[in-house]
Amino acid sequence: MIIVNLDVMMAKRKISLNELSDRVGITPVNLSILKNNKAKAVRFSTLDALCRALDCSPADILEYLPDREQAE
Repeated sequence: MIIVNLDVMMAKRKISLNELSDRVGITPVNLSILKNNKAKAVRFSTLDALCRALDCSPADILEYLPDREQAE
């Protein structure tokens, strides 16, 4: 399972959803979907824009957690 830690990076950078939305060019609704782990996919161009705006790497935003079924 992939976890999106966008809210953590936003808090570290002290940036609001609306400000990040303006910087990245994504609607606040779509950014909220991503932030709340409701997104099914993310484009590399979106990930690139987020990393640029937050001055971070993809690993700071995305985290991999093995599913329980796979771990057993």
